[in-house]
Amino acid sequence: MKAQFIFASLLIATATGYAAPAGLAFYGDPPDDRHPWCVHDRNRPLPPRVEPKPFKPAPPPRGAIVLFDGTAESLGKWESDKDGTPTKWIVRDGAMECVPKSGYIRTKEKLGDCRLHVEWAAPTEIVGEGQGRGNSGIFLCGVEIQVLDSYNNPTYADGGACSMYGVAPPLANALRPPGEFQQIDITFRRPIYQGDKCVDPGYVTVYCNGVLVQNKTQLEGPTGHRGRSKPGPLPESAPLRLQDHGNPVRFRNIWYQPLPPRKPEKGIRGPLSVEETMAMRKTIAAQVRDDAAKMTAGSVEQAWRLAESLVYEKDEPTCRKAEQLLAQYTAGLKKLPDDQITARKDEVMVAFRNFQYLVKFGFVPAEFGPKADVDRIVKARGWDKPAKKK
Repeated sequence: MKAQFIFASLLIATATGYAAPAGLAFYGDPPDDRHPWCVHDRNRPLPPRVEPKPFKPAPPPRGAIVLFDGTAESLGKWESDKDGTPTKWIVRDGAMECVPKSGYIRTKEKLGDCRLHVEWAAPTEIVGEGQGRGNSGIFLCGVEIQVLDSYNNPTYADGGACSMYGVAPPLANALRPPGEFQQIDITFRRPIYQGDKCVDPGYVTVYCNGVLVQNKTQLEGPTGHRGRSKPGPLPESAPLRLQDHGNPVRFRNIWYQPLPPRKPEKGIRGPLSVEETMAMRKTIAAQVRDDAAKMTAGSVEQAWRLAESLVYEKDEPTCRKAEQLLAQYTAGLKKLPDDQITARKDEVMVAFRNFQYLVKFGFVPAEFGPKADVDRIVKARGWDKPAKKK
């Protein structure tokens, strides 16, 4: 597949335009020879905004299997994903509502290849931002289609509403405002294996409010947070799971139609070729270095941005410049009295985890000088140890 990307200076975890949560490292797993972006990469362009189609009721068609129809009785078709006990989610105004901290839920019914219809709504009251706002997920055989209030709420592209989480951003953001129901239609096709050989990787097609947002997007295995999916067979069938991510997201009008077995298909949108990927990574690295050149000369923000470019393309001059600037930064930290270092704990811990990431994946050597300085500061104060539970 020939891909076209629009580059833009988006929200970057280590730049001044985005305040990263304390402890957030650069990203998830780094680029490889078929994926030019990191998992959850904040350099990745966000999907364009399009206006959704007007709401049109979507009653279950003849022969569809209804999983939730708005009644307390149909809630009995669901159970706790943890232990199979009755779910603690509630029915309110014809919708099934997540009770935060009650856990994921799953259907007693098992689904394989299917067409699935789900309607969901984020809370009307806007609380939180990014991944903390109206977050849930729809899981089919271990593959998550993200549920998130992405209406005027930017986050990493492969974590927005209707993304295949951690793998593929949606083609467009077609969400209605929070509080309104989103209509999601998913066609799910599992991989086809003959022995150990994959003859068809499978795909998902997703419509959001009548807008095509995933077009035969290739499955790459079960999805997860910050880790790259690994190709492999999926179960023939599994319960449909809905996520408890701590937000009272509501669901209604859930039904599906089983699909018959199929022969391998054409037109599946998979990863780029090795040649396309490496060319894309080179372009991304250049864009990041250009962005760094616009920052305050010698600043730690500029240092991290230069280090960030190494994730996409190794470059010795850039590595030396980043090391020089980060050495100046850590030398300044070491001169501070203890109370001032403590006051900057969040900043220091971001540096600590950034260095861990860069060394873990081989972007800088293990003996990288500034890393050793930050390690000593962190370990001397016990900040690297898990917090004690109260």
